[in-house]
Amino acid sequence: LLADRYVSNWVHEKLLIKKAEDNLTDTSKEYLEIDKKLQDYRNSLITYAYESELVRQKLDTIVRDEEIQKYYDENQNNFELKDNIIKVRYIKVNKKAPDILKLKNWYKSDSPKDSMALENYCHQYAENFYLDGNTWLLFEDLLKEVPIETYNKEMFLRYNRFVEVQDSSSLYFLNIKGFKIKNSISPLSFEKDKIRKIIMNKRKLHLISQMKEDLFQDALKNKKIEFFE
Repeated sequence: LLADRYVSNWVHEKLLIKKAEDNLTDTSKEYLEIDKKLQDYRNSLITYAYESELVRQKLDTIVRDEEIQKYYDENQNNFELKDNIIKVRYIKVNKKAPDILKLKNWYKSDSPKDSMALENYCHQYAENFYLDGNTWLLFEDLLKEVPIETYNKEMFLRYNRFVEVQDSSSLYFLNIKGFKIKNSISPLSFEKDKIRKIIMNKRKLHLISQMKEDLFQDALKNKKIEFFE
């Protein structure tokens, strides 16, 4: 059945193409437009393939921290936060999990010993957890995981450090290590990957632009092109 359907569709398509070709003369407006579109598309594919190979071979992909810092310092107005971001330790455990009292002490503590105990506990008993308190996260992403109810997210962040909430089956513990309110300047660490991509794209555009200019100058020098007034 599949083979028959494939053959039938193929035959219908070929018949339609043949009919269209028979009724569109080489000089008709529609045929000329199609021919031009095909040529433009072919040219675009060839150009894109060449530029991609040029970029692959010649683009410098190493972006130093100093370059990222310099771009950030010179373009801070472009890094205004659209959302609230936080640094946080987050643990979700079942209400029946053991040693909840110890957990309540560990998640608040910054001592290496307690941090190790917390990590070991989470690997054994947590339903979900995130312990990297040095990395910025979107507050909205955290709210998808934790049943926090607040009408003013900015006020919540300003006046809460340790947060404990629950639902019917689980307990949630948050240690908010830091936050930035939307419309403030985004920290460099949150924008680092974005800036690296911007710098790489600028390099790519410059490389392609320089290639085109070199090609043009070489053609002029070797009289491959000529301008007439």
